[in-house]
Amino acid sequence: MLKVIILGGGLMGAATAFFLARRGAGVTLIEKRRIGGGASIASFGNCRRTARHLSQLPLAHRSRRVWGEAATLLGRDVEFRATGHLRLVYEQDSLADMRAHIEAAREWDLHLDELSAAEIRKRFPGLGPQAIAASYSPEDGSANPRLVAPAFADAASRLGTTIVEEAGEIRCFKDGGGFCVETDKGRFAGDILVNCAGAWGARIAGQFGDAVPLEAKGPQMGVTEPLPHRVIPVVGIWTRNHAEGAYLRQVERGNIIFGGAAERVDVDLDPGFAHADPARLPGQLRAVARLLPAIAKASVIRTWSGCEGYVRDGLPVMGRSATTDGLYHAFGFCGHGFQLGPGVGETMAELIWEGRTEIPLQDFRVDRFAA
Repeated sequence: MLKVIILGGGLMGAATAFFLARRGAGVTLIEKRRIGGGASIASFGNCRRTARHLSQLPLAHRSRRVWGEAATLLGRDVEFRATGHLRLVYEQDSLADMRAHIEAAREWDLHLDELSAAEIRKRFPGLGPQAIAASYSPEDGSANPRLVAPAFADAASRLGTTIVEEAGEIRCFKDGGGFCVETDKGRFAGDILVNCAGAWGARIAGQFGDAVPLEAKGPQMGVTEPLPHRVIPVVGIWTRNHAEGAYLRQVERGNIIFGGAAERVDVDLDPGFAHADPARLPGQLRAVARLLPAIAKASVIRTWSGCEGYVRDGLPVMGRSATTDGLYHAFGFCGHGFQLGPGVGETMAELIWEGRTEIPLQDFRVDRFAA
């Protein structure tokens, strides 16, 4: 039996564990704290393909298929809802950006609808009253980030995966033909090591000579009191101004979850905790109210942040190590990895088990910074 050790119990690591266990691998999933407690829990929960770097779209398409099967695969509802993804436009330069993306994405099998101002008012009353246009992706949507990683980990456990939480400091090294991982919970050996350590992923990679320029950042999210339920799609914006880049969605209980339009704060990986800043909330809410004016009268009941890894070029690191046989990486998803997570897991399992994958990973190779 192929023995695989996965470092990192977020969505990427848990999904990889599940898909490897389905194929018959002996998997140990090691998390320094709690499953799903890092970047996964900080996520907004957006399952979008719109506005991605085009080279991510094959992976995003695979992931969208898995999202649609998640409840059956995992034996529980992770609240994936294909409610659509609406991205509003307010300026002419942003309209040009949107149209260029729609045209380019078509070559990658992503087909987006362009909506006029009148169509927005008719189909989505109350959203973006000053918007001049929008893109709409009807098959995208959202899921609950607090449920997904634990659901994948539980499903992997039922298939025989060993789950190690509260592992503390992790030390790993090559040991003969395989790998050894030492933790506060014991020592583990495997044939394959998979680095899904998120913002800590560059540290793990660096131990094996794979250098990645990565910064740890914390986004700011918030949620309102329940409001009358009327916002069906996930809502975002096309803009070149980061300070206006808000997004929101309404859950079935009526609460509005929102994020964006606030600078991500630097996070010290030791201990690796990020904190929301109340002083940034008024500006963030002004940007969100541009998308949904009704939020201006709502009470915010909670804000939060989390530790995410941002690679210098905005793309993740995914695939084989450039230095060490048997080492694989999947980290640094730059704050937009939630939608990709299930597809990352299936793709990494395919690559490890079969030695190849149908998903192009060239743009994500770990040695692209070597020069």
